[in-house]
Amino acid sequence: MEKQILITGSSRGIGKETAIYLAKNGFDIVLHCNKNIQKAEEVLNEVKSFGVKGRILQFDTTNREQCRETITQDIEKNGVYYGVVLNAGIAKDIVFPAMQDEDWDSVLNTNLGGFYNVLKPIVMPMITNKVQGRIVAMSSVSGLRGNYGQVNYSASKAGIIGACKALALELAKRKITVNCVAPGAIESDMTQDLPVDEIKKHIPMKRFGTAKEVASLVNYLMSEDAGYITGQVISVNGGLY
Repeated sequence: MEKQILITGSSRGIGKETAIYLAKNGFDIVLHCNKNIQKAEEVLNEVKSFGVKGRILQFDTTNREQCRETITQDIEKNGVYYGVVLNAGIAKDIVFPAMQDEDWDSVLNTNLGGFYNVLKPIVMPMITNKVQGRIVAMSSVSGLRGNYGQVNYSASKAGIIGACKALALELAKRKITVNCVAPGAIESDMTQDLPVDEIKKHIPMKRFGTAKEVASLVNYLMSEDAGYITGQVISVNGGLY
């Protein structure tokens, strides 16, 4: 069976690098984007350059019905997924007293709500087809230790950890693994406006990580060699705790 992996939020950053890394290692890639189809098409061309199959799904991870319809139709047409990388997410950083309802709702709906909306139509087909698959969700160092100005983001990423641990228990007997990757400070367009030099002072390795370093871990967790690893939270953070 061809091993195809859906990666949400794969038109840039960690999602893009993960798609490319997995494609290099022979996985067929199902890219996802919400609005930026042009960027996704650029990633698709790069993915296909490695001789694997690829396609793009466009949907809003906060729209439950849209997720269900799009993913179900894709599975019916192209077959069940071997793996899922839940990477799509947003941050709206602001101290809690100044936080608006929309700042809370949008981050929780995207980061944690998206976990449910995307996985719900995928898991049962994996079970029914006896796929010994892989689920990897992107959490964050903020979900492990909290972070100033990120009550909403930390709550969503901590919630993902709890959800993964519980789902791992439920799917273990099906030989489907569920794990979290918790990146620390990673070079991306989301970190360009941060006080980089100040942040580096608090990182034992004194540098930001790269998206490729995160992608390499996801690739391992997708491999057959990682079949006995489940319910874990693995950090990529340069020693930042």
